[in-house]
Amino acid sequence: MSNTGNLKIVIAGGGTAGWMAAALFARFLGDTAEITLVESDAIGTVGVGEATIPQIHNLIQGLGLDQAEFMRATNASFKLGIEFVDWLRVGHSYIHSFGATGRTVGLIPFRQLWLRGRGLGVAKDFGSYGLNVVAAREQRFTLAPLKNVADLGYAYHFDASLLAKLLRSYSEKRGVKRVEGKIAAFERDGETGDITLMTLENGTALAADLFIDCTGFASLALGKTLGVSFVDWSEYLPCDTALAVPTEAGDHLRPYTQSLARPAGWQWRIPLQHRTGNGHVFCSSFMDVGEATDLLLASLETKPLGDPRPIRFRTGHRKEFWSHNCVALGLAAGFMEPLESTSIHLVQSGVARLLTLLPGDLKGGAKAREVFNRQSQIEWERIRDFLVLHYIANEREGDPFWDHCRAITPPDTLAEKIEMFENSGQIVREDEELFLDESWGQVMLGQGIEPRSWSPLADNVPAKDIGPFLGAIEKQASMIAGSLPTHRQFLTGFVGRVAERT
Repeated sequence: MSNTGNLKIVIAGGGTAGWMAAALFARFLGDTAEITLVESDAIGTVGVGEATIPQIHNLIQGLGLDQAEFMRATNASFKLGIEFVDWLRVGHSYIHSFGATGRTVGLIPFRQLWLRGRGLGVAKDFGSYGLNVVAAREQRFTLAPLKNVADLGYAYHFDASLLAKLLRSYSEKRGVKRVEGKIAAFERDGETGDITLMTLENGTALAADLFIDCTGFASLALGKTLGVSFVDWSEYLPCDTALAVPTEAGDHLRPYTQSLARPAGWQWRIPLQHRTGNGHVFCSSFMDVGEATDLLLASLETKPLGDPRPIRFRTGHRKEFWSHNCVALGLAAGFMEPLESTSIHLVQSGVARLLTLLPGDLKGGAKAREVFNRQSQIEWERIRDFLVLHYIANEREGDPFWDHCRAITPPDTLAEKIEMFENSGQIVREDEELFLDESWGQVMLGQGIEPRSWSPLADNVPAKDIGPFLGAIEKQASMIAGSLPTHRQFLTGFVGRVAERT
């Protein structure tokens, strides 16, 4: 019988992915593991997004971090959802929120009652029945418990470089050793194929039982050394370039991310305490870097704090996320554009999955690797489907890029979801996929997918009661949202003082 005592882990690369892995290993493996992280100050990190989804709470709580201290350390603001502007058509917008919309009646989902109400001509825009959406529109927020309704669902916007700094401090206090240096090569066992050593340019050699590849797009261990191929999803998600630039903080502190559709992609705005993160994701087959840069700069709300920098990428993932004794996280594992703020979550879920499946004897861990890879692939594919939905369901006829996106044949798993929703507004979820029914429903409706009917369950409510029922929910959402402090007021009180603008 064996166990993970004296397990040696080497993390290749720092940044958010590397230090998140280090912090979680230090927290949950404790003295049973010897953890070393190697990074070079001479190598920059890629940070094309600073927004998150509610699962980030699991990281903060799991590490035992104080929420207010976390937000002060990372210049964070609160996020109620994402506003999609011009995605369906120019002039149209909707919010994919993190909160519930309306309320169920017995076994009858609210969306089904809303669909029936729309059929009766008594329903307003779907978002007007969601407290998160109404509060976001009015730029209001609170953490205080709300009477008779569910509390606001939220995540954060934060400075990813400051998060890495916070996680580094947390990790080093718990025994993680940081080694400065550039990686030169990895050596493999001639019989098993496992990685045995990682050597640095200065000659330092590090041995480990388990290597964590956080080397970014280079994927030096999993991709280059072990030769794990890349599964390319460009046929579904054609954007291949991103430009990122910070700007001065604006007068408004929106409690939501903005995603604004552009002629060949989309632009993000992420409001932090001290500045705003901006970027332009686009397809180079429909727009060159110069034009994309000009478009981004012309649409900034405040003064830029630097020059936009292009980042080339391919959407997809490594065929295996765990091969031999190496697990890839972050960009080393794959890339999906930050349209729904899933980048940090995928690192977090990858580490959590590894900790759950980590066998007592790595040499006998073939089944654990198989399960890890299968579950990881399912998670990535379902997130891919969610992103593809935004692109293929559009009415921007005459825009070459968007015409191309409408012509994309969706993956079978997404095609099934769309068919079920078009029939009667139903969502089919399987395999513990990330996005919930609420999220799928908001984006389906937001992107103009209209159900032809509704569930017969909704017919159990008398027609005369549907209008008053919807009206009461809308009124309640409006009243509660109007009673809340502004996002800036609440944030200032919660963290003590909002960081000075840069």
